Parts: sequence; C-alpha cells; structure tokens
Amino acid sequence: MKDDAIPKTIFGQTGQVVTVIGLGGEGVLRTHGQEEAAEAVIGEAIGEGITYFDSAKAYAGSEEYYGKVWSRRPETRDRVFQASKSASRDRKGAERDLDGTLKRMGIQHLDLWQIHDVRTEEDFLDISGPGGALEAFLEARQKGKIRFMGVTGHHDPYLLARAVREWPVDSVMMPVNPVESALGGFLDVTLPAARQKGVAVIAMKVLGGSHYLFPNDGVTAEVLIRFALSQPIQVAIVGCSSPGHVRMLAQAARRLEPMTDEEKEQITSAFRPHARRLAFYRGVL
Repeated sequence: MKDDAIPKTIFGQTGQVVTVIGLGGEGVLRTHGQEEAAEAVIGEAIGEGITYFDSAKAYAGSEEYYGKVWSRRPETRDRVFQASKSASRDRKGAERDLDGTLKRMGIQHLDLWQIHDVRTEEDFLDISGPGGALEAFLEARQKGKIRFMGVTGHHDPYLLARAVREWPVDSVMMPVNPVESALGGFLDVTLPAARQKGVAVIAMKVLGGSHYLFPNDGVTAEVLIRFALSQPIQVAIVGCSSPGHVRMLAQAARRLEPMTDEEKEQITSAFRPHARRLAFYRGVL
C-alpha cells in the first residue's frame, strides 16, 4: 500500500470511513472471461489503498471477479467497503439477487446494497409498494445480510430526490460532472436533498460514461475527477480498464486541489452548448 494515503471521508451518517474515490463497476469489471485483467485492476486498487469497491448484479462478471479475489484475500475483504446493486423491483426478485450476489462474491454480507437505476414513477411505486423490493432491502439490513442500503439513478433527478426523501436509504448514487452542472437537476435538486437528510452521495458518470475529451484537450480525466471531488459528495467512483487507470485515479485524489467556484463555472460553460447531447445516459431530454 502506498505511503501517501488517499484522503478519506465519513460515509454519510453511517460512521464508516471510506476513501474519497472508489473503483467503479464499469471498465474491465463489466466483462466476462477477463479474469486476469479484472483481478489486476482490483489488486492495483487494493495496493493503492482504495477502500470503496463498486459492483452490480447487472455488471456482467464483476461480482465473480471480486469473489475470486476475496476468496484468496479474506483479510483484505474485511478492511474494504464492498457495494453491489439489485435492479429487481419486487421483493422476491431482490431477495434472489442478494443471495446470488453473496454467493458469487463468497462473502457473508454486503457493506452497501443499492436499489439500482430508478428511472420512472412506475419503478418507484413498484419498489415501495406492497411486495416491492424495498421490503427485501429493509429485511436484509435488519438481518445483517447488508450493513447499509442505498439507491441509484441517472435518468430523473427529481424522482431520485423523492427516493432520497421518502425511503430510509443511507446513500444515493448519481451523475456528477460538468454536463450535470450545465443541465441542472442532479446537482441542485438531488444533491441538496441528500445533504439535508445526511445521506452519503456517491458520484458516478464522473467521466461522462467515457473520457470526455470534448470540447477541448484540456478536459482530461483528472480534471473531471477534480470537478467531481470539488462538489459536496463523499465518494467518486470511476470504472477502470487497466492498472494504469487505477493509478491515475488514485493520484488525482492524492493531489486534489478543490476547484474554485470560478473554475467550476469555467468548465461548465465549456460544456453548456453540448450538454444535452453529452448527457446520453439520461435518455431522451
């Protein structure tokens, strides 16, 4: 592990301390049959001192990749914060998802289990209604199968803010990047709702789904990571495809200098004319 530690933060009101950056579940982890490459990325993250590890049932072989690492390094598993997600909207489906996740990872509990990708009013009502997935999450937390529960979304900031306000979640995962600053919604509606409730905020789509090298060459991955970490969030996760990407992510966190308001507005202004096109992950705008 590196001597110059990555900065850490308290994860909302949970009391859990995590690094301000985490290994995202995209990149090489969202593949099948790339065990060696995936394990190299996870191993590099461990070596760099990253403690937050993201995954999801929907992310191809990501849970199996983690399972192979934790089976050989159980002492390391005990020192990290392992997250995953379920996109099932009903209780029974979510219960099956959690049992499968724990089996694939070879672990007894998740540190964070998240209601994945809430998009529509129908999603919201199915999840929170009788027999909905929310019941499975609450029971899993009560039984100790999960320590904390969260919700994720990148389509509708107002619906995600409603979930934060109405559901007993410990965290919310949402897009944080200059495009979102230009469009409004996630950063000025969902984020304040989370802060008001003391819910931890996990930044995703930090690089916009891939490296934004637009509108100029000065917009590097490191600049976008710095932008995200300059917001009032707890963790920024980035999917990595190689150990080199992991090192870049860790180094960006170590030498972080928060952006001034003027700097944030400057980068937002550069993206503003193209924001709707670049926010493809929101669906139709």
